[in-house]
Amino acid sequence: DTSGAGSTFRLRCSLLGHGQDVRGLTRGLFPEGGFVSVSRDRTARLWAPDGLNRGFTEMHCMSGHSNFVSCVCIIPPSDLYPRGLIATGGNDHNICIFTVDNPAPLYILKGHKNTVCSLSSGKFGTLLSGSWDTTAKVWLNDRCMMTLQGHTAAIWAVKILPEQGLMLTGSADKTIKLWKAGRCERTFTGHEDCVRGLAILSEMEFLSCANDASVRRWQISGECLQVYYGHTNYIYSISVFPRCKDFVTTGEDRSLRIWKKGECAQTIRLPAQSVWCCCVLDNGDIVVGASDGIIRVFTESLERTASAEEIQAFENELAQASIDPKTGDLGDINADDLPGREHLKDPGTRDGQTRLIKDNGKVEAYQWSVSEGRWIKIGDVVGSSGATQQTSGKVLFEGKEYDYVFTIDVNENGPSYKLPYNITDDPWLTAYNFLQKNDLNPMFLDQVAKFIMDNTKGQTLLSTSNQFSDPFTGKYFKLIAYQSTAAKVENIYFPKKDAVTFDQANPTQILGKLKELNGSAAEEHKLTEDDLIILEKLLSATCNTSAETPTAQQLQTLWRAVNWPEDIVFPALDILRLSVRHPTVNENFCSEKEHVQFIILLLKFLNPKGKQANQLLALRALCNCFVSHAGQKLMMEQRDEIMTQAIETKSGNNKNIHIALATLTLNYAVCLHKVNNIEGKAQCLSVISTVMEVVQDLEAIFRLLVALGTLISDDTNAVQLAKSLGVDSQIKKYASVSEPAKVKECCRFVLNLL
Repeated sequence: DTSGAGSTFRLRCSLLGHGQDVRGLTRGLFPEGGFVSVSRDRTARLWAPDGLNRGFTEMHCMSGHSNFVSCVCIIPPSDLYPRGLIATGGNDHNICIFTVDNPAPLYILKGHKNTVCSLSSGKFGTLLSGSWDTTAKVWLNDRCMMTLQGHTAAIWAVKILPEQGLMLTGSADKTIKLWKAGRCERTFTGHEDCVRGLAILSEMEFLSCANDASVRRWQISGECLQVYYGHTNYIYSISVFPRCKDFVTTGEDRSLRIWKKGECAQTIRLPAQSVWCCCVLDNGDIVVGASDGIIRVFTESLERTASAEEIQAFENELAQASIDPKTGDLGDINADDLPGREHLKDPGTRDGQTRLIKDNGKVEAYQWSVSEGRWIKIGDVVGSSGATQQTSGKVLFEGKEYDYVFTIDVNENGPSYKLPYNITDDPWLTAYNFLQKNDLNPMFLDQVAKFIMDNTKGQTLLSTSNQFSDPFTGKYFKLIAYQSTAAKVENIYFPKKDAVTFDQANPTQILGKLKELNGSAAEEHKLTEDDLIILEKLLSATCNTSAETPTAQQLQTLWRAVNWPEDIVFPALDILRLSVRHPTVNENFCSEKEHVQFIILLLKFLNPKGKQANQLLALRALCNCFVSHAGQKLMMEQRDEIMTQAIETKSGNNKNIHIALATLTLNYAVCLHKVNNIEGKAQCLSVISTVMEVVQDLEAIFRLLVALGTLISDDTNAVQLAKSLGVDSQIKKYASVSEPAKVKECCRFVLNLL
């Protein structure tokens, strides 16, 4: 590809087709080298490079929206759709999904309550949408999996990061938020106006552009690394060049700007006020869409540059454009002070510099082109604003240094891989990441981890670093794929088929406590001697010490007791927890007529501000409801409410509460595995991911792992969803837990599914 002098972008072609503003562009996967555009004319169009000349041909025009189409993205290929899919969002609040060869939508995603103005696709078929309704939604295939709530104004920009489970949203509330597994992890502040665009540089860095006319470069950790100035009005879109940190921006100042090495290297003016969108093709060409409905492609390649006539036509169109000084695009203009045409004899100092002259009472605007060494007229200034370009400082990033870099060979003739390792790293985690990154069999985990430990023995953080300053210790290691001589460990952990209950009982102790607290209860709550005997009978009936069936009278008495004030209610709750395992009691409390009061009561006790004993017993009672059909049915009907309330109990850092919460999730997983309800699974996966962050206790971790394994067993959608939430990176540290062994074993079985 021969580039021009100083590699300047020049017009490649202008494409007519859309009847109104072109609002969105994205490079296509199929046909190769093509792209998709969307417009206010309610259509999306697929363009393919024209083999014969330098242009593009419209392959087909897609319709499905009843209003403007404002954004577009490509969903990567899958087994079902090997050419990928096209997603478009519109002012009709809908998202249309198209195949590349059909003008009508494959399906339509409904759920947003206002314009959908941004879309981004991730791995595993996930799609993220941003809307003026202030929410972003995560979709998998044709279902909404979760809604991201937290912004206080329209979400103009969304991006899924390469690191699994991480998502970015940019909003008119001037902030950018980072979401992990559906929760807001961090808010980035700095822009002084509505955030309009986002672009990903790497797993650790991204760019944003805004109505404050600045571009910012951020680290995922929250730090703003650099601010780029150059535009003189709103910046609408930003797009990164492949395989480097250079980027392009477009905005309301009629310009497309190309940024190289942190500076604005070239400014291309367009004969349209609003340059809404841009995208960079694989070959480095830039496509821009504007308010005049025309798509223009610019290239550095001399072979692809438009003919002299086309370039002249473009310049004539530009020269005839009228520039409104009120937009401030040209700085403050005082017509009386402007020089005449002779001013254009002096060359400009940098590319894109603007100069105003007055000729016969008319003000004209010119822009300097370094590559052509001349001033190009960019329009007439009507009525009677050059921008000072602040250039920003450079931030240097030193290359990463490691204590060790091992070379790992796979089998005899296989390839070799580099494995970097710092003494501060966990050997198991490093080994796991290494295998995953290089797509190697997870069964090598023990070998690689052991190799790292053997070769870094005795080196702790205290040793002075200069001893090991040579990172290439030249250590070689061969991974041998043993013909599985080790006995195959059988997965006895999941998918789990039955609910887990809390059965431990000490009736004497419970009744003793109940009597003691009854003594101090207020008159209206006091139970009579007969009541206490009735509850004792209920306990023996439900703890299998007698063959009697619980009676209606016993259940009425229990109901009175569980409605005690919250500081004394816990023994009664404990009786409820044990009795609800009995089919009769389960049927009574969970049946159609009673269940509303029953659920309200238990949810009340899950308030994280309440007593921990009550939270614990209410969670255990909910777990025990799953033993019978009536209880399961009720738990599933009320799942959303129960899970939303239950997850709040994670904050207390009480290990017994954490175990009960993990068990409740596990029991939901058991039911969901049977009915295969993907929204339910999405909620459970989100709960598992959220609770994993705070739980320390290994029994609770184990139960969460079993729940996770059960949810994703035999369900490829659930596996994709778990991956897109980044659950695998959350749990891999448990693959190296030594005691209890069940944690490590179960974790490895789950990782094999992911």
